[in-house]
Amino acid sequence: MNTEVATLHRGSVPLLVSFPHVGTEVPREIAASLLKGALAVADTDWHLEALYAFVRELGASTLVPRVSRYCIDLNRPPENTPMYAGTNNTELCPTHAFSGQPIHRKGRAPDAAEVERRLQRYWRPYHDALADELARLKAEHGHALLFDAHSIKSELPWLFDGRLPDLNLGTASGASCGPRLRDALAGVLQRQSRYTHAVDGRFKGGYITRRYGQPAEGVQAVQLEMAWRCYMAETPPYEIDERLASGVRPLLRELIETMLAHGAPQAS
Repeated sequence: MNTEVATLHRGSVPLLVSFPHVGTEVPREIAASLLKGALAVADTDWHLEALYAFVRELGASTLVPRVSRYCIDLNRPPENTPMYAGTNNTELCPTHAFSGQPIHRKGRAPDAAEVERRLQRYWRPYHDALADELARLKAEHGHALLFDAHSIKSELPWLFDGRLPDLNLGTASGASCGPRLRDALAGVLQRQSRYTHAVDGRFKGGYITRRYGQPAEGVQAVQLEMAWRCYMAETPPYEIDERLASGVRPLLRELIETMLAHGAPQAS
């Protein structure tokens, strides 16, 4: 599937890897409302498609959006409720960058009608594709797995204190996947010492992980939020660093392989 909203690659194993924040396109009518600096879409999850290219070799499905999160955030609930209560959050249609700076020209932030238009044009087709692919995988394999891939700048005082751990595994505090899978993935992180890590820390998983991770219904989901410093430059033009990428890629592959190995329902 290749549309104006997203590209879906259908794989042969029961795993879908989604990349909700890698899109960089800003449609003309939305670009006209943004400040010049925002057009650089700095808060993109840069280079993740390249970093996770190996997942197709393993037979996984992938879902890749086209539009930037500055248009609409595909990992936020359609009701626009905050993902993390008590902290600064960006909205369904963000009004601020992760720095806390506004991204729209004065008086040009999207109103309710514009938010609804973007929801229908971009958000719903992406989630329809995601839900349909998980349903296909479950029908074919008896269960489905969802790995939601993200990355972020290591230090963003407007969003969180201090420096973010390198690798942040989120399972909605254990609600989006079973304990066997959660423990297996946490074990992969614990057995290595090169990268700092957290499990269900500041990033417990966004809307996609929480909405689609339903272990009792045969669908398990996890999110990995990775600090940019693991694989790329954290300053413009945000280039991938292949030396760093080659270091973290084997660990990412181990996480994906572990998910496939431990994600099948256990016999009762």
